[in-house]
Amino acid sequence: MTKRLSTARRALIGTSLIAAAIAMPQTAFAQDDAEATEADSGQLNTIIVTANRREENLQDVAVSAAILDSARVDTIFAAGADNTALAGQAPGLNVESSNGRVAPRFYIRGLGNTDFDLAASQPVSVVMDEIVMENTTLKSFPIFDVERIEVLRGPQGTLFGRNTPAGIVKIDTRKPEDQFSAHGALSYGSYGSMSLEVAAGGPIVPDTLAFRVSGLVQSRNDWVDNGFTGEDDALGGYLDFAMRGQLLFTPGDRFSMLGAVQYRNLDGSSTLFRANILGPGNNDLNDNYDRDTVFYDAGDGNVAEYEIFGASLKMDYEFDGLTLSSITGHQESKGSSRGDIDGGFGAVFLPVMGPGFIPFPSDTQDSIDLRQFTQEIRLASDTSGPLTWQIGGFYFDSDFDVTTVGFTFPPPVTVNHTNESWAVFGQATYQLTEMLKLTGGLRWTDDEKDFVVVSGAAPQPVSVSDDRLSWDLSLFADLSDDASVYGRVASGFRAPTIQGRDVAFFQPPSVAQSEKIMSYEVGFKSELADRRVRLNGAVFYYTVDDPQFTAVGGGGNLVQLINANEGKAWGFELDSAFQVTSDFLITLGLAYNDTEINDDALAVGICAQCTVTDPLVTINGNTRAQVDGNPFPNAPKWSGDITARYGLPVGDDGEFFIFTDWTYLGETNFLLYQSEEFNADSRIEGGLKVGYSGGNGTWEIAAFARNITNEDNVQGVIDFNNNTGFVNEPRIFGVSARINY
Repeated sequence: MTKRLSTARRALIGTSLIAAAIAMPQTAFAQDDAEATEADSGQLNTIIVTANRREENLQDVAVSAAILDSARVDTIFAAGADNTALAGQAPGLNVESSNGRVAPRFYIRGLGNTDFDLAASQPVSVVMDEIVMENTTLKSFPIFDVERIEVLRGPQGTLFGRNTPAGIVKIDTRKPEDQFSAHGALSYGSYGSMSLEVAAGGPIVPDTLAFRVSGLVQSRNDWVDNGFTGEDDALGGYLDFAMRGQLLFTPGDRFSMLGAVQYRNLDGSSTLFRANILGPGNNDLNDNYDRDTVFYDAGDGNVAEYEIFGASLKMDYEFDGLTLSSITGHQESKGSSRGDIDGGFGAVFLPVMGPGFIPFPSDTQDSIDLRQFTQEIRLASDTSGPLTWQIGGFYFDSDFDVTTVGFTFPPPVTVNHTNESWAVFGQATYQLTEMLKLTGGLRWTDDEKDFVVVSGAAPQPVSVSDDRLSWDLSLFADLSDDASVYGRVASGFRAPTIQGRDVAFFQPPSVAQSEKIMSYEVGFKSELADRRVRLNGAVFYYTVDDPQFTAVGGGGNLVQLINANEGKAWGFELDSAFQVTSDFLITLGLAYNDTEINDDALAVGICAQCTVTDPLVTINGNTRAQVDGNPFPNAPKWSGDITARYGLPVGDDGEFFIFTDWTYLGETNFLLYQSEEFNADSRIEGGLKVGYSGGNGTWEIAAFARNITNEDNVQGVIDFNNNTGFVNEPRIFGVSARINY
């Protein structure tokens, strides 16, 4: 990436996509007639979910779930935000990243993984169009042209696999249809922030062959000054391009085949670390912090460059009462990101350094070259009787190299990770009575991982494996046409993990054994006031045996996998919607997660300049903090979101509207140990959109703002023996336009 993004390059791509959208013929925009009728009558829309790999009404499913529809998603990403913008958009969901627009880390109900390595394992699975995005870089694929995002809370190990003890973020994109539709959306705002999305789809051969193509361009100019070099607007920009193409072949009533390919190219700045901006003695941003300035003597612009490619093929054949499905996926990810990790300038032998004291400089680059293959076969009943069921098998294979380059002192080291896993699963639901429905599922999984150093150090091969049974059981009771209750017990596990980044720093790889979860929840679902009020809630409790954690930084500046003895958590979630009038809708989500590490023998390395509040012990001459009783890292106790949309009809087909959305993340400890500095107080961010919609929703113009109050929120920290952190996106003001054909 150049120091300034090429305006010509951005304009060329943007112009091409706009021209393609304008050239599309106008037709009526595809919209669900039932939903349109409900909206006109002032009732809430029916929410369809696929938590059980079938399309079902959310109100009939025994799972705690939050749904983000396409309109909400469009608003979240209007200013060019990456996938971390989903943080707080659903109760109990947190997302953060210390790798910029790649390698996001997901947390549900407080359970996640702070490991920043490109080989990191996570207990939250991201599934896009039924393909698991296992590696952290795959999880960053831009979200566009989506039908909905489902956040499924709690273990989902029966139908979705072994690395889902916390839950799933399930992304479903729009599929080809036999009716032509198209849309284009363009926004432009502060710092040259631009987002352009276009999509079109329809029949090629009516009733036989249909297509859908879509694309996204997001960009921002460099806007952060480098105070060390004196260069203005040196960092912070990006150009992120993604596209998707799909073909749906339906030669008859029984068979369908959907093929898809997608591609991403990212060229931009990785995370901007800021030295000594916290404390000391508190978690306040001090005088070293300036959102518009960093002080880098290294990092070469903190460049991140990635390409991601994916292809999938889904085939369905309907027998009499049965559907056989095959889902094949191939994913590739290749790229690197580099950073001035210490967040400032200076070295032991330099007369100056800063901001603040920096014990030693660090400039590192991590890169990945990955291939992933998945294959699923599923046979599902397709009848209206009291019993429904599905059985299947799943195969997963990945192979990737990770290279770590330390430009200050460690030699380049390349390590190889392979992972092969297979599973068989089954789930059945039986309508016991008109009121009661029982669902149960089983999954047997075998997982093997291998690690070896390819170059730069001794081979140090490591192999781990585990095979385990996951299961769940739920009872759903319809109390009335408008209210129901359910209870659910579920188990799950995360397979053993190998972490080899420390090899580049003259340490052996580390291993974490499987973590096993047992989760219990009871919930209710209700639609009241003639379907103008929706209240869904759940109370949960879970325990995790041998939870996998990552001790990041501290003594030796290492990244070490560890298992605690036990983790436990309890809390609740509330998802609600209020159709106050046919033109006024409010949604409100709230979650409480109380997490705790239980291990009186577990002690981890600590920072040199922060104020540790945990009990300290000395082990082999090194000071360590005992973390027994501490909360899970990056697990805010409280989280919530609220949206409100009010429309004022104009004439027969127009509307002035105002939409606002706010997210809240409560007090959060960032690391395993507790200190005065490495935690955050409550964080809130809001957005606003005001505009006019015409032609019964076929076009829209608006002004918007993201992070409208310009909050300076610490998103995470780098435990690097200086109180380094990184912060949220700046406030963006902009204008947007959308047109639907």
